[in-house]
Amino acid sequence: MNSDQPTIEADVVVIGAGLAGLAAARTLTSAGLSTVVLEKQEVVGGRVRTDVVDGFRLDHGFQLYNPAYPEGSRVFDYPGLDLQAFTRGAMVSMPSRNWLLADPRHEPRAMWQAIRSPIGSLAAKTRFAWYALARERMTAAGVIGQNDCTALEALRTASIDDELIDSMIRPFLAGVFLEPDLVTSRRFMDLVLRSFVRGTPSVPAKGMQALPEQLAAALPMGTVRTSVAVSAITGNGPVRVFTAGDETVARAVVIATDPRAVGSLVDGFTAPAMNSVTTWYHRASQSPHELSGGIGVLVVDGRGPGRVGPLANSVVISNAARSYAPPDTALVSSSALGVHDSPADDVAALEHASTLHRVSTRGWELVGKFVIEDALPATPAPLNVRKEVRLGERRYVAGDHRDTPSIQGALVSGRRTAQAVIADLAGA
Repeated sequence: MNSDQPTIEADVVVIGAGLAGLAAARTLTSAGLSTVVLEKQEVVGGRVRTDVVDGFRLDHGFQLYNPAYPEGSRVFDYPGLDLQAFTRGAMVSMPSRNWLLADPRHEPRAMWQAIRSPIGSLAAKTRFAWYALARERMTAAGVIGQNDCTALEALRTASIDDELIDSMIRPFLAGVFLEPDLVTSRRFMDLVLRSFVRGTPSVPAKGMQALPEQLAAALPMGTVRTSVAVSAITGNGPVRVFTAGDETVARAVVIATDPRAVGSLVDGFTAPAMNSVTTWYHRASQSPHELSGGIGVLVVDGRGPGRVGPLANSVVISNAARSYAPPDTALVSSSALGVHDSPADDVAALEHASTLHRVSTRGWELVGKFVIEDALPATPAPLNVRKEVRLGERRYVAGDHRDTPSIQGALVSGRRTAQAVIADLAGA
């Protein structure tokens, strides 16, 4: 070896210990490649984080995990996560009362409410149910391969009337896509509906951060290094990864940071548009059984275009996951699309929560608030579900912005990027 050639310290450096980065490290180490994961934060997780405040578990933004995710079922130990299930469906707040529209296979009482509710016609509700069930019978490849259009266009083509869309479907999906106009790709909507029919949205008993923590714990000891910020990348074989006062030399580098950070480390990378969300957590003054009938179900505003209030949804999260709050207390998570960082926004959110839950919120206590500007990549139609992960010169990128904006997408992206690295290094 030339004396000027630096010594290789690792086969691969992964920058970022979110789900995509950890999934990439899992595949790389399983293939026998020495791997170092560098994370600038003090803990793993990226956007999937949980704070514990006064006995309450506060995820960074309202997040759910669906055990029907194929990639998740491959990489996670579900018994170890102790998943706490939510009610499949939504409670729609109308001027007269709240109506539970849920999967009757799991909530038999929802069948009668769906028939009686003034939320769209019975025919429209039936057509939407059949539309969702048809997605469940499709393969993922079939969903991805279909002609694309906006989610709204797909629903209207399926003869689902605007009344049902505006009063239930739009407010529900807005909280998933983090955009209110349903311009999201129908491919992504159909994948989401497919997972909802197949599995029950849940959270780990110890909070969403249990997901990345479990992935990190399964890696070889010393793989993950936290509180290490990367400042620059140079070279193309080997690659030099610079941190504060140090550097790591590797055969390849995987950048699994947020999309904007990718652009600061690699020239020519175009970050996708990102959707924002603000989430409030309140300790309710009511007992848990007084809210949402004692069940953990997403509450959305069904008053249509004339609705007043910032919230996309609200949920008594402790009714689904008792571990999220101290005994005999209720933790309510409420989310609004966009950035809401003023005191007036806090008041408006509380007032809207009062309307949605049909209770007084005067005695509610704010436990935590998260304003997340880059919460999810936007996925307008037409959507390319499998974006390129090679950036050239032994540089690779991973993240849900390369697949779908979801935990499933982040995990798949990590594995797919790692497989590209393995193939390229084997051929070097």
